[in-house]
Amino acid sequence: MNWKTIFRSFKNKDMQKRLLIVLGLIIAYRLLAHIPVPLAEPTQLKEVINSVIGGSDFGGFLNLLSGGALAQFSIVLVGMSPFITASIITQLLTKAIPQLEELHKDGESGRRKINQWTRMLSVPLAIVQSIAFIYILRQTVLAGNTTGLSDPTTIEWIVAVTAMTAGSVLLMWLGELMTEQGVGNGISLIIFAGIISQLPQTFATIGTSLMDTSAGAMNVFGWFTIPINPLAFWVTLAIGVASLLVLYMLVKINEAQRVITINYAKRVQGNSSYGGVKSMLPVKLIAAGVIPVIFAVAFLSLPAFMGQILKASGNPAYLELANNLITWFQAPQPGAFTGDTLSALIYPSAYFILVILFTYFYTGIVFNANEIAENLQKQGGFIEGVRPGIQTEKYLSRTVNRLILFGSIALGIIAVMPFGAEYIFAQLDVQAANLAIGGTGLLIVVSVGLESLRQINSRALMVTYDDYK
Repeated sequence: MNWKTIFRSFKNKDMQKRLLIVLGLIIAYRLLAHIPVPLAEPTQLKEVINSVIGGSDFGGFLNLLSGGALAQFSIVLVGMSPFITASIITQLLTKAIPQLEELHKDGESGRRKINQWTRMLSVPLAIVQSIAFIYILRQTVLAGNTTGLSDPTTIEWIVAVTAMTAGSVLLMWLGELMTEQGVGNGISLIIFAGIISQLPQTFATIGTSLMDTSAGAMNVFGWFTIPINPLAFWVTLAIGVASLLVLYMLVKINEAQRVITINYAKRVQGNSSYGGVKSMLPVKLIAAGVIPVIFAVAFLSLPAFMGQILKASGNPAYLELANNLITWFQAPQPGAFTGDTLSALIYPSAYFILVILFTYFYTGIVFNANEIAENLQKQGGFIEGVRPGIQTEKYLSRTVNRLILFGSIALGIIAVMPFGAEYIFAQLDVQAANLAIGGTGLLIVVSVGLESLRQINSRALMVTYDDYK
């Protein structure tokens, strides 16, 4: 990462324009996150939502990923979830249906058509999720005997669902506009902005717990007393040090790569010779970036979401299944580890496995060994000691699979590490609620930040190229 080049590029008008557009779109997203769904009086609705969020860790988790949109019951509450789900479905179908795979190989026009189908598929998914959110909210309010939300009429249902679906489609459009600027992935940046927006509230909570001296102040070697909570101080210090270590590991893993040397055959045409040079083919340890984590989180939220719908239905036949789904597939609270049941291990285990699977799955899409081998053969390039064509494809596939094996396991361990920390804190009878939520957020923020910096660095090299003449 060349910081001098990046800072120099900020003087370029085109670079300034791109960064300002992305910043403006992020601000627009944050403004949309505070526009409530037209379902009830905003103040009463917010009180009802806060009581629902406080009742479960699952609600807090959704609120984190939506950037506080759940707490506001905003029109962008559904967020990027429908588009992410639609992307997973279309990418699976691309691998399963030969016609779609051929269309994907057709180049930019084929990929553009598949992207258009993904957008179209995300609309009905957004409608379904919007209806489910309103239904869950309504049934939860009834279960709590709260009168803050009256029974919606048909027109109110249509208006609310339309507003939430439009908000999801609008977010999808904002994400694509960000991607077009070439300084980061739009979907990742929106999720990144949502998580970052919760930091002030997190710091305020930490500050409040530090200043709470009702259980006693901190005594330093008997010399003097500092008006802070000693237990909160040591817990905060331990979490801060652990976060720095995880941050260091994440940066190293994201930046690690295997460099494959490509040789080009020397060709002579008349009195001129071409080729005879070497180039580098960098293969990243985690070529998929943060996408596996986002996909895994989105996928794991579905069973708990279905459990909430079944529980809200009030049907006794589905009550046990609903409670099991909610218990198994929500991020466990610290106290959940201290019980006799092993159900608290289901979510971390599924999270770990899904991160590995999605890393393999998405790397197979972004790194096509067959296409790279064909292009090298056409350009007269070869890897030393490896035949061009099929042998090169096998060599690249074998190399990438070995890298993914280590990279995905390392990424999975980092993803579930906060759950282990929660268990340790629970055994020590220290409250560190939502630490796993913070761990997932840190993982997404760091990965998205590094990927965006990498793209900004590439763009900076392009716009400052003339300075090196």
